Amino acid sequence: MSILNSDQIKEYIKKGKISFDPTLDKFQIKPHAVDLRMGFVFLIPKQWYIDKTGRRSLNIDHFDVNKKEYFDVIELKQGQTFDLLPEEYVIVSTLEKIKIPNDLMSILYPRSSTNRKGLSVDLTGIIDAGYEGSLMIPIRNNTKSQVVKLYPGERFCQIVFERLDESLKKSPGKENRYHKVDFKKAFTIVNSTKSKEEELEKEYVSKGKIDLLKKKFK
Repeated sequence: MSILNSDQIKEYIKKGKISFDPTLDKFQIKPHAVDLRMGFVFLIPKQWYIDKTGRRSLNIDHFDVNKKEYFDVIELKQGQTFDLLPEEYVIVSTLEKIKIPNDLMSILYPRSSTNRKGLSVDLTGIIDAGYEGSLMIPIRNNTKSQVVKLYPGERFCQIVFERLDESLKKSPGKENRYHKVDFKKAFTIVNSTKSKEEELEKEYVSKGKIDLLKKKFK
């Protein structure tokens, strides 16, 4: 694999193989990366919920069949900012929706200026070849007593493109589960649509039937 430089990135964009919506500005393309801007949708983890028994603490369990919404959704307007409280963790969407061809994969990194603010951008790292849509980025305020103000539109992470030795072949009916995600639907983001096989995998794991899972999906 090889990392694309700025000229190669521009060529992919020119040919429509890589796309950004909204389009990139002159501040975003770097020698071997593209800076991404913060979006307007923020997901804040919930701590409790109400049911027929009263107020209950919300323990995150993605294998729970009684599906719950684990986040409150805040969508800011232009000109508004978001105060990230000390040691608070949120998820924010990128401003850009991206489209990546099947012959590239991508890796996300925080910008150094983001780290210097006392923030950690907890990225999973890899964006699959063929991905299309917005990205959801976990952010944490690592300070003990300082509120960090977040500005939608600020550059806060960067994406590096790597060319694959062979183009990824798409399996029939298979799509990245985060493609075209509606970021206003908090539960959908955390528990996005899975295939029947993935639902069965989830059932086996929740019941501790690992041997059966391995046997069935050998």
